[in-house]
Amino acid sequence: MEIVQVVGLGLIATFLALIVKEHKPMFAFLLTMFVGSMIFLFLLDEIVMVIDLIEELATNANIHMMYLQTILKIIGIAYIAEFGAQISRDAGQAAIASKIELAGKIFILVLAIPILKAVIEMILALLPT
Repeated sequence: MEIVQVVGLGLIATFLALIVKEHKPMFAFLLTMFVGSMIFLFLLDEIVMVIDLIEELATNANIHMMYLQTILKIIGIAYIAEFGAQISRDAGQAAIASKIELAGKIFILVLAIPILKAVIEMILALLPT
């Protein structure tokens, strides 16, 4: 029940941040960033386990590893962009958070282009000429 530990840590940090925020807002923000990073690091082993399982399934299904790596990069970009945007919002910087999300979407689009190209080529190859 590791989720109980994560939620407990998050709730304790939330209460501490609310108390500290009245006197030292900068310390509250640093506490929030630190706990957010600790939760992410705590989940790193789980993330690696999921990636290894997906790679094993892809190998067994004879899926080209380039596609799998691209999809995993896209998922990683989405999570990292969301994490950065949430931290920016916590700091009261909604405009920067929006720009982080926009950058994440553009990076995802750039990574998706080879997959889209392969799908279009496959569809065109199936169509009679």
